[in-house]
Amino acid sequence: MNEPRQRLETIEADITTLAVDAIVNAANAALFPGGGVDGAIRRKAGREIDVDLYHIGHCDPGTAVITSGYRLPAAKVIHTVAPIWAGQEQQKAVLANCYDSSLKLADTHQLRTVAFPCIGAGIYGWPADIAAQLAFDAVVAHLNECVVQTRIIFCCFSRADRDRYAALIAQME
Repeated sequence: MNEPRQRLETIEADITTLAVDAIVNAANAALFPGGGVDGAIRRKAGREIDVDLYHIGHCDPGTAVITSGYRLPAAKVIHTVAPIWAGQEQQKAVLANCYDSSLKLADTHQLRTVAFPCIGAGIYGWPADIAAQLAFDAVVAHLNECVVQTRIIFCCFSRADRDRYAALIAQME
């Protein structure tokens, strides 16, 4: 099994363009169409993904559900819900669970390549440094115990976010 460092990467890109086994969507608890990453994923995937999510109906913060990727280059979309940032310590565990729940679904479905956006750091208001550290720690903890994923990508929309994750990865060396 490769060390976690060898299975991590960070890029600045549009997550909807990645040809991976699964991309992760920053959804809302009602699984209604939203903006940001969710809106971009739904536009590119097509109406079928909305129908799937309507039938699923709900996703609690810190949990995850999975759908087909439909018209996306990614085979699957894992939808997870961050808590809205309010500065409370217990929220950190819920945000970390977004990553853990997503990766457990990836394991169940034998998804080897997974790309995450910066969950919670948009409209949900998480400070980017806190969200990145929680994401990084949760993913590394998973990789330490898992042989399924061969590549996990932190797909960032901005250079600053990409650099933040790159610095966390570099500290592993």
